[in-house]
Amino acid sequence: MTKTTPDHPLLYQINTRIWLTEISRRLGRPATLDDIPETELDYLAQIGFQWIWLLSVWKTGEAGRLVSRTNDDWRRGFEEALPDLREDDIAGSGFAVADYSVSDGLGGSAALARVRDRLRRRGLRLMLDFVPNHMAMDHKWVETDPHYFMAGNDADLEREAMNYVRLKRRGGEMIFAHGRDPYFPGWPDTLQLDYSNPAAQEAMLGELAKIAAQCDGVRCDMAMLLLPDVFERTWGKPIEPFWPRAICKVRESNPDFCFMAEVYWDLESTLLMQGFDYAYDKRLYDRLRDGNAGPVRDHLRAPVDYQSKMTRFLENHDEPRAAATFSRDEHRAAATISYLSPGMRFFHQGQCEGKKVHISPHLIRGPVEPLDEQLKQFYNRLLKLLRLDEVHQGRWHLLECLPAWQDNWTWSCFVSFLWEGANNRRLLVAVNYASNQSQCYVRLPFADMADRDWQFSDQLSEATYRRAGSDLSSRGLYLDMTPWQTHAFAITSVEAPQCAALASE
Repeated sequence: MTKTTPDHPLLYQINTRIWLTEISRRLGRPATLDDIPETELDYLAQIGFQWIWLLSVWKTGEAGRLVSRTNDDWRRGFEEALPDLREDDIAGSGFAVADYSVSDGLGGSAALARVRDRLRRRGLRLMLDFVPNHMAMDHKWVETDPHYFMAGNDADLEREAMNYVRLKRRGGEMIFAHGRDPYFPGWPDTLQLDYSNPAAQEAMLGELAKIAAQCDGVRCDMAMLLLPDVFERTWGKPIEPFWPRAICKVRESNPDFCFMAEVYWDLESTLLMQGFDYAYDKRLYDRLRDGNAGPVRDHLRAPVDYQSKMTRFLENHDEPRAAATFSRDEHRAAATISYLSPGMRFFHQGQCEGKKVHISPHLIRGPVEPLDEQLKQFYNRLLKLLRLDEVHQGRWHLLECLPAWQDNWTWSCFVSFLWEGANNRRLLVAVNYASNQSQCYVRLPFADMADRDWQFSDQLSEATYRRAGSDLSSRGLYLDMTPWQTHAFAITSVEAPQCAALASE
């Protein structure tokens, strides 16, 4: 099989409906996928992305829209994001799918096919959503195949009104369960699919095949909810495994198709073993948010082959904005660790510009926010680094940090690692992931170090340093860094003065 994307690829998530609303404002008319400017696609390719994830392209129904507009808790969140909220801004959740066909307002399936072709011409691959756990309340199966859904009864509805709903159907009223996970109330704009029913599994295999014909990969929403033990714990029913069969079926006709799992509860390895290419690394994100270097460093001790299947992120449509979560210095430090580590590098629309307002996937409009110029410049440098061959095809090593002197406890505040590529190309990343100034020595695993000097050029700033190889070999690289400071050193050898003198004689 020919590899069409590099190792450790870059993914960019775009809220499609919000993007088209912004384009509509510029055009002065409703925009579809055909109106996405060529220049914007060119830019995404030029800065190094390999994957574009278009969020919320599928049809949502009137039932979901009504729930979104009348749910008081949700509406308060919408009004916080958009103080000038209008009813038309609330289009319903992109995860309450009424049909896996492209919304007419986005231009329909033909427009999606054309934008996919435009992406392909630039070397970009298209990722779309697959929401396997549930469907919208007005999905056609409610009428044609109600047995595909988890049924309830009057007692369920009385006992757990937040988890069940009575729906009127042409064939008579029925009580259905809302889609949910075992720890939270149901999503009131959805109905839970019953995976204990083999016919429901077959129907969802058909839906997945339909999606796979329109894109190059899928992000599978809450993928762990379909694991047999999780499903049985939630619903009390045993099921046959879905993912291995589904992934195998798609790859019979699309061998290079990519599956990415949204997954929590430390079930990443379970889903990878079932065939997923990538799994969300929520654990690293949580540890970065906690601001403690030790757990972050421990997390990066996992085998590189495993880490390479992790999807690393600082924000997405579910998480708060990184610029609102971290101070600017913390943000830069967390991004340096997250995106220069092995794995898929997942960026969210607006992240690099420092946007702070979290926008719900129920909305089609976001607020106008100022550009954070300093953060934008940082991300420009970081994205330039992420185009280097060594951070895609190179070897990665977590480095050992040692105390700079006796009782110097701040060595434990560092996270440092190394990429080694072809032709001795080396990139050393060092981050003081702490709110205090810290010092350490970093051990460098170079056999050719002692007989020359070395230049360390920081790719995240203009700083350049020269160090004697003999000192680096005996003690390591000395670092004294301010709170949250980051370095990404390109390391090159230079002739030591005594060597140059001998060569000239």
